[in-house]
Amino acid sequence: MIISRRDLLKTSLAAGTVLSMPSVLQAQSALTDARTVRMVKIGGLTVFDPVVTTANITLDHSNAIYDTLFSLDSKFMPQPQMVGKWGVSDDKKTYTFELRDRLEWHDGTPVTAADCVASIRRWAEVKPAGQLIVARGADILKKDDKTFTIAFKEPLGGLTFILSQYLYIMREKDADRPATEAVTANVGSGPFKFNQALAKPGSSFAYDRNEKYVPRSEPSDGLAGGKIVKVDRVIWDNIGDQQTALAALQAGEIDYHEAPPADLYSVVEGNPDLTLEVLDKSGQDYFLRMNCLQKPFDNVKARQAVLHLVDQEAFLSVISPDPKYSSTITSFFGSGNPVSNDENTGWFKKGGDPEKAKQLFKESGYSGEKVVILQPTDWAEANNSSQLLAATLRKIGVNAELAPSDWGALVARRAKKDAVENGGWSIFITSESDYSRGDLSSASSLMANGEKGWFGWPKSDEYETLRAKWVDVETLDERKALARKMQQTAWDLAGTVLLGKVLSPIARRKTLTGLIGMPEIVPMWNMQKVRV
Repeated sequence: MIISRRDLLKTSLAAGTVLSMPSVLQAQSALTDARTVRMVKIGGLTVFDPVVTTANITLDHSNAIYDTLFSLDSKFMPQPQMVGKWGVSDDKKTYTFELRDRLEWHDGTPVTAADCVASIRRWAEVKPAGQLIVARGADILKKDDKTFTIAFKEPLGGLTFILSQYLYIMREKDADRPATEAVTANVGSGPFKFNQALAKPGSSFAYDRNEKYVPRSEPSDGLAGGKIVKVDRVIWDNIGDQQTALAALQAGEIDYHEAPPADLYSVVEGNPDLTLEVLDKSGQDYFLRMNCLQKPFDNVKARQAVLHLVDQEAFLSVISPDPKYSSTITSFFGSGNPVSNDENTGWFKKGGDPEKAKQLFKESGYSGEKVVILQPTDWAEANNSSQLLAATLRKIGVNAELAPSDWGALVARRAKKDAVENGGWSIFITSESDYSRGDLSSASSLMANGEKGWFGWPKSDEYETLRAKWVDVETLDERKALARKMQQTAWDLAGTVLLGKVLSPIARRKTLTGLIGMPEIVPMWNMQKVRV
């Protein structure tokens, strides 16, 4: 019998053995310091600016060092965060916001309304929620050092919810640049400071408690309320191999592992010092995105071919083998949202439909062009899915080629709009929370505004006209009706292909408590290390 390295690893981990394979952290003390938390995240942090990317690791970084005007509570309702007072005029066209007291940048200077105005304007250039503001003719002006206004030509409902959508306030001198030019200063006003002196790109990043941060007085609730930091330092260790990271977790070298291998969940559950915890209870929707600007997927029939080709159950088997953690999806808006629906889902077929896919590729005029699939080698679920996708495409005669890299390099490359021969790409796989796919006002992946939109750049004026109505629709029944119309258009456009929904638990040592469960973001405040 041949014993694989993975089988040996599983046996050793189950026995609680520290493996002989090199550990990136074993030179340190066996257990991390009581006031320091060590975390292993999905992928490496390479882009620090939340305006130029939607990568979750960048959002987690931003959530630590920056603050927000409004934040969502556990019921997904917007609550004031940096804002102390706010109001709206009688005609519902002008909103006035006043900052709360004692807001200070990490460099010691006060946060001002001018910082907020610059940050909102830059964010609104590219973010879907911000573009809704711009489309309504918003005039964003500083009134005094602590007060600013947003005035519209016509009323816009739900502005506080819109302002809670990944809008991180930066210093005016950082935000006073195009949205395409990344901010690298990492100076915020949030509960953590980025420790530049300890930054080791590709290896680790450190975040220190901001001793001068003044949290709100309300209890912590979701992303809202008081952001109280209960540790002195958080270190993100970049360990690309999931099995090595799990071994480090068992050895007490790290406290938190964001992506334990699904086939080793039983190992975690069998260790009395570890536990699995599902933080994002809405689940993660995995999907592939095609480059609609370049051949062959600039042709809608080639995109529809992939829609028919994908066998979701096959992809789920390599993403999350345990069926209790996964399910198929047919709604463009996820499977657990009030606006999920069954409009235009005739393409879904158990096992996929390779013959239909072949026919559609032929009708698209496909003539053997190279299809480059970006393959993140440090994210096992997307790595395995990319390999399965390449094999599936090759079976029907598509010239598929994998482009392996770490997630950070993938994030940089997916922004390129060039042809593959000039460093571009054809397909990449990612995921987002099921909750986000039901929020048409803020989810970047739900846009279809071409080159102004999210990576892949599908374009449909019909869809965007419908999406623009979302903030004006008042009742759930009206939103459901609008979502059905949008889904009809979205599946015909086929810029996105869903691979299935997965509940993805994190693994942590039982000494690490107080983690906040919300979609997309893992806050670092409130968590602490305790004796058990």
